[in-house]
Amino acid sequence: SPTVPPTGTLLLLHEPDQQRVKPRTVVSIGRMKMSASMRTIIFVAFLALAASAAMPSTLSLSGRSSMGRTNLLLRNRAESATRFTMNEQEFFVQNHPYMPPHMAERAGEEEGLHCLRIKGGSSGTALENNLSINFRDNAAFAPARGAVHSKFICTLGPKTQSVEMVTKLIEAGMNVARMNFSHGDHEYHAKTIANIRTSLAKSKRMCAILLDTKGPEIRTGMLEDSTQDLQLEAGQDFTLYTDWDRPGNKDGVGQSYVSLPQSLEIGDTILIDDGLISLTVQSKTETSVTCKVINSGLLGSKKGVNLPGCKIDLPALTEKDKSDLKFGCEQGVDFVAASFIRKAEDVTHIREHLDANGGTRIKIISKIENQEGLQNFDDILALSDGIMVARGDLGVEIPGEKVALAQKMMISKCNIAGKSVITATQMLDSMINNPRPTRAETTDVANAVFDGTDCVMLSGETAKGKYPVQSIETMVSICREAEKVVDHTQTFAALRAYAKNLGPEMINEAIASSAVKTAFDLRASLVLCLTETGRTARLVCKYKPMAPVLCATSDEQVARQCLILRGCYPMVVGSMVGSASLIARCLATAKVNGLCKVGDVCVVISGMKEGVSGGTNVLRVLKIE
Repeated sequence: SPTVPPTGTLLLLHEPDQQRVKPRTVVSIGRMKMSASMRTIIFVAFLALAASAAMPSTLSLSGRSSMGRTNLLLRNRAESATRFTMNEQEFFVQNHPYMPPHMAERAGEEEGLHCLRIKGGSSGTALENNLSINFRDNAAFAPARGAVHSKFICTLGPKTQSVEMVTKLIEAGMNVARMNFSHGDHEYHAKTIANIRTSLAKSKRMCAILLDTKGPEIRTGMLEDSTQDLQLEAGQDFTLYTDWDRPGNKDGVGQSYVSLPQSLEIGDTILIDDGLISLTVQSKTETSVTCKVINSGLLGSKKGVNLPGCKIDLPALTEKDKSDLKFGCEQGVDFVAASFIRKAEDVTHIREHLDANGGTRIKIISKIENQEGLQNFDDILALSDGIMVARGDLGVEIPGEKVALAQKMMISKCNIAGKSVITATQMLDSMINNPRPTRAETTDVANAVFDGTDCVMLSGETAKGKYPVQSIETMVSICREAEKVVDHTQTFAALRAYAKNLGPEMINEAIASSAVKTAFDLRASLVLCLTETGRTARLVCKYKPMAPVLCATSDEQVARQCLILRGCYPMVVGSMVGSASLIARCLATAKVNGLCKVGDVCVVISGMKEGVSGGTNVLRVLKIE
């Protein structure tokens, strides 16, 4: 019928060319082109929806249509959307706004700031998920509580190097301490590492250490008068020389990239100081590049130089980087963030250098900061342990409007590969000087969570800002709020589709994906995994379980390296032998820490061969007593 029934309408799309039903385009049942038997099935389902609350909660129907055998399961729920399945695909029946009073009352009682999946519904579209958010009650404006699954990286600097400040950051939520080797010497960073470990020994907490390399960057040289910045005017000529030691003046300055003339063509753009000064190449010689200044600005000494769209002939590891990585191996850092990774070979060279200096267990986080790195992203991801979306230099190297697209692409590919991804740079940049972030910054952090990032990072906010502790507290609060409504069921379904193509050698991943599916189905409050290397924990977290993942391991470094996995809570145990007693101790610890309670369901994955790496092959479900 073309008129809308008073109690509801059934929304479906029949696509004959694809021989399946999809909830993409809305059409009324009376105008749908399908066989008579199919129309009969749909009509009976509609009658069940329109029936009173006394109807059975579940109605199963079967029949044949032009699409073949059709099984339809309808659940008559008093929610904004009624779920049903057809041909193993889940769809929604949107209830009409003018539903009967008794249904409206029940629906109002169940509504809250929860997505359909959390309420036990099926995977909805982003629109359906967003429409379930409710701000009608005052309680909706209260701060969110509970554990936060996202992980937090804080850069330590002069303001936060002390044991006292490190302790405050850890208590506020810091999971990983980042040291920026673009600044400071080895003595300074050794003191920072010592302070971190002193704080951890006192607090009995856990925090990983990340070494961020300077990388093969290009910088301008010193000015003749280093005490005063040089004013460049739009339209003037300005020359960049390959002689690093040449002092700068109003006519030109030296820079660190010897092959600059060979890498540029006439008309190319050069950006200085994060793009604040833009130059266009006019002419070049073997030792210099003459440019026209596009916009006026102040040029200081040793400012960064970016060459958008140009391939740079620089080694992946500079001599300083090699020295810094050796220092990191000696100090026992957990991660290396490799700057300006452009191709897979760069990751290979870093891995070889770490292995040669005793850093075989250090994980490599590749920072994608330029166009070449984006173009080779798939190859880089395959060899990396994780990815950092370094939006600072990336936003200078590629058009600014492309950064958001690049972020979403990289996060999604990392999710599919099951590798950690960090979203970084200027996330709460205004909090360097202000006690509150801008509204755009809070939205940026939340959107990173919605995109599927594992970690978010603070740079200058905690390294040199006026409000370092408030910055991490604010970021934790934003992520906690975002996680209340995030819906990972569609991500889970997509990842499971990839898992169906696994070979017989991928037992670990098959067990991990099935564990998360079981946790979803049973609404388990905890997933417990016993792991030697952390691989099982990484695979479980890949499938975005709603429940926290308690990772038990006997290796302290493995536990620290799990701190960049979304939703993972590592626990160090004395031995992995004796799984029955180990599981009992882990569950007791989880209860004490509020991760679960008596009567909850827990999904456990482990291996039959205790203490053997790569032997995960057992999945079990326990009721917590």
